[in-house]
Amino acid sequence: MLSWKEPQENTPMRHSRSSALVAFRSVAPTGTGGGLLPTRDLAAAWFLVVLIAVPAWVLTIGQARGMGVEPGTMGMALPLFLVLWVTMMAAMMLPSMAPVAITWVRGIGRQSSGWARTARTVEFVAGYLLVWTAFGLLVYAALALTGSLVDDHPTAGRWIGSVAFLLAGLYQLGPLKSVCLRHCRDPLGHLVHYSGFRGPARDLRVGLHHGAYCVGCCAGLMVVLVPLGVMNVAAMAGLAVVIFVEKLWSRGPLLARAVGVVFVVLAVLAPFQDWLLPGLQDSMPSMNM
Repeated sequence: MLSWKEPQENTPMRHSRSSALVAFRSVAPTGTGGGLLPTRDLAAAWFLVVLIAVPAWVLTIGQARGMGVEPGTMGMALPLFLVLWVTMMAAMMLPSMAPVAITWVRGIGRQSSGWARTARTVEFVAGYLLVWTAFGLLVYAALALTGSLVDDHPTAGRWIGSVAFLLAGLYQLGPLKSVCLRHCRDPLGHLVHYSGFRGPARDLRVGLHHGAYCVGCCAGLMVVLVPLGVMNVAAMAGLAVVIFVEKLWSRGPLLARAVGVVFVVLAVLAPFQDWLLPGLQDSMPSMNM
């Protein structure tokens, strides 16, 4: 369950955080307390999320169908890859990060209006997407490297896939995943923290900060796109479901660990099961068992 606990000691920090908590309680969309947002407002907010996520999925699926699943960057130049990557992330991440986004943007609406509100919202979204864009650069480099290795040594794909699944599994079971997932599962707690941010780039910093935790929470899951294929729609959909459930289900941490165990098992099987490696099979000869 998601929760936020006040410090017990009677200090100025306690009063400051209590005030922030009261301010956010009227706008927080979800949490252990249930419907902290009025039902009509919550429905409208989720409708907006769907309105953005659905076109992102349509664009992603349309592009993926035209490209297929191949090793490496599939010949894409870096700018095109980053555009597709950000679109994919919008499709996959928006539903799971909606509680924070809805609450913060609604808070902006209470404090600003007109162009100021628009500018602050753009800052928040830009900060979040900037982090994922930076992560996309690392993904592109990894895909270029693995694609080159598979081209030069076709059988290397099996071991690349095995290593990728192993790294993903260990990350899912590791402490950094736990810290980042705990952050992403406690929207009220870190929105109270964000209320202390000051300065002209406040909303950009909030977007960057939350985006960094979001990347940290999902990095292991993204690694398996190397063996499964970065434009593999089925893999993207499955990972999006895992991300959503991890963050919003009461037993999300248990699911994260279970997925980690599954990835470790797949790491053992990958060198002998070509069907586990669609993203590394373009020039890889099949292994007869």
